[in-house]
Amino acid sequence: MDENTIRPALRIRVVFGEAGMIGPGKAELLERIDRCGSIAAAGREMRMSYKRAWQLIGTLNSMFRDPVVDSTRGGPGGGGAALTETGKKVLELYRAFEADAAQAGAARLDTMRAMLVDTPEGK
Repeated sequence: MDENTIRPALRIRVVFGEAGMIGPGKAELLERIDRCGSIAAAGREMRMSYKRAWQLIGTLNSMFRDPVVDSTRGGPGGGGAALTETGKKVLELYRAFEADAAQAGAARLDTMRAMLVDTPEGK
């Protein structure tokens, strides 16, 4: 393997049993809602249907004691959405957990990467 090989990436899901889970997709959706101010716009950016984005937010809102996203209905002035303090904290904790896991596992991931078969790009 050469030095330009892409580093392995962790994709972590935190499963809370029957209560639900949060993973990279839901975290990305929360980040985009925070930036866009809209569930629909965040979903569009992720090439996700409006219905699916709303379902994911509904799941997240029902998982935690307090909602993670607060939304206002559309209309002449338009609707919008924003992360609540709970949503910001959940996202912060999830991203910090990802970073901690990546740092803790970096040596093992590098060892596994070094064991991969050398293949030409695109094959």
